[in-house]
Amino acid sequence: MSDVSDLPQSAAETPAAEPAFRRWRYAGVFALLFLFGTETFLVSPLLPTIAGSIHAGEAATASTVTAYVLVYAVCAPFLGLASDRLGRRRTLLAGTALFLLSNAAAALSTDLTLLVLSRALAGLAAAAAGPAIWAHIAETAPDAVRGRALGLGMALFSTGQVVGVPLGGLLAGAAGWRAAFWALAAGTAAAVPLLLRQVAPSTPAPSPSGAVRAVLAAWQHPALRRALLVNTAFNAANLGAYTFLGAVLGDRFDLSVQALGLVGILVGAGSVAGSLLGGRLGDKARAAGRTDLPLLPVWALLLAAGIALAVAGPGLVLSLLGVLVWFVASGGFVTDQQTLAGTLAPAHRATSSAWLTSTMYAGTGVGAWAIGAFGKVSDGASVVGVALAVAAAGGAWLVTRSLRPRR
Repeated sequence: MSDVSDLPQSAAETPAAEPAFRRWRYAGVFALLFLFGTETFLVSPLLPTIAGSIHAGEAATASTVTAYVLVYAVCAPFLGLASDRLGRRRTLLAGTALFLLSNAAAALSTDLTLLVLSRALAGLAAAAAGPAIWAHIAETAPDAVRGRALGLGMALFSTGQVVGVPLGGLLAGAAGWRAAFWALAAGTAAAVPLLLRQVAPSTPAPSPSGAVRAVLAAWQHPALRRALLVNTAFNAANLGAYTFLGAVLGDRFDLSVQALGLVGILVGAGSVAGSLLGGRLGDKARAAGRTDLPLLPVWALLLAAGIALAVAGPGLVLSLLGVLVWFVASGGFVTDQQTLAGTLAPAHRATSSAWLTSTMYAGTGVGAWAIGAFGKVSDGASVVGVALAVAAAGGAWLVTRSLRPRR
């Protein structure tokens, strides 16, 4: 057998080719992420129509949104554990089946109780499938393109929130609000054959014994624990301030509802761009030997700058530029965090990813409460949003520092 020295000099010196990013390998899970993004805010534009149809008040009908978010936030870590212990394929397919059934049930709902239960079931379905999807991408994408794979998934999730929701509204306007839920059910059914072909059965990695210990395993890992705390602070600034963005811009520049809808498109464009950029830059950093996510604190500082410019910048153009910077930072940060959760602790990838979502929702609630406590929400967004973003940058720096190899 010949060794490397027997090879021609040109072949021996040729660097190994970078693994190709096979996007279509993830078509099924990417389609689900788009549908999950659409589902998150689908009820919001349909609220008055649904309330009138089922003879309920708008405030009561809004509880369907709370049911979805609350069930997801509470159940995701436990269902992430199920994914880590039973394998991605089982929990992903079970969550997909529940998602299909929940949307069909929503379309068939004749009163508020049934609609709330169907939305709670949708939250349970997304909590089962979502963490399994992120873990599946993280453990099957080659390390050289892992960031791009996760970034594209996050970009499609954001696209669902921005493009899917208006499309659902148009469909509801043309064929009734139930048609929007039927469309989600049909899209989910179309993704099932891809999932069966693309998500192979796998042997779960060993995990800590005891359900409670396993669910909390991410909090026992020092770097992951810091990352989850940073995630809470970042989203208290990010989504907490976003809760009041429409009110702030409307008061400052007297924007119409239609104009604020266009701002939503800008938000989505920034999120998609940040997700794709974050994935690509993260892959380049790892290719250069950096395994410490060096851009994590940079995204948080950009968030602080974007919020400050959006809520207090002189003139509409600069404020809109601030919105764009804000959500580019948001997309980049989330992609880096998913990369972290999918890399640091292979035994509980899905559980770690689920805790990212739960702490995101927790941070959003805390941030919205703190900003809303101010008499003027623009002041609250400036003070609380910027301060928490800067604090998140400091925490993110500690995370990256802890990931650097010790000399």
